[in-house]
Amino acid sequence: MEKEKILRHLDHTLLKQDATWEQIRKLCDEGIKYEVASVCIPPCYVREAKDYVGDKLKICTVIGFPNGNHTTAAKVAETLDAVENGADEIDMVVNINRIKDDRFEEVYEDVKEVRRVCSGKILKVIIETCLLTQEEKIKMCHVVTKAKADYIKTSTGFSTGGATLEDVALLQKHIGDGVKVKAAGGISTIEDADSFLRIGADRLGTSRLIALYEGMGDKQV
Repeated sequence: MEKEKILRHLDHTLLKQDATWEQIRKLCDEGIKYEVASVCIPPCYVREAKDYVGDKLKICTVIGFPNGNHTTAAKVAETLDAVENGADEIDMVVNINRIKDDRFEEVYEDVKEVRRVCSGKILKVIIETCLLTQEEKIKMCHVVTKAKADYIKTSTGFSTGGATLEDVALLQKHIGDGVKVKAAGGISTIEDADSFLRIGADRLGTSRLIALYEGMGDKQV
């Protein structure tokens, strides 16, 4: 797949605890230069980043990150703050504790409430596939579809594993109309990115692709 096509599906990401504004600004500059789908950054930098990029780039941030076990009220407050600060897209982590307790109605309510306050922004729901059984992943496809989220996302990148081709294929099979798949976590090569898009992912969350492309110069895959 051509470089430009891959990059249009990229959420260029920097969520490390020690990320500085200088690094976030560089991320935004790269995002604008390469016309990525968005940059995904910590909530504390959303207002600065939006003021910096204006309408040149979509700003994505995270809610309930990385563990997901915040209360719904806390996630709603985080989301309202992020939207007020200029976030264009929201990546929320579901309550995995509730999934493990088989309390899927509460998980649904959690996602639904964040969806309600998103004010029309794109909502991606991180389910942390490395911690779930196959049955739980399928149930989460139904929850995300019912809650009318825009994406189901594999991983935070902060747990025991990241995206796999098998998980993306499974999610793609079980999501409903209007829901897409975002693969994130462990996407470390251009070949990985290409494979995830070909198997059905619509977005990729990674910090590495642009550096890889810059290292290639004018070469094409």
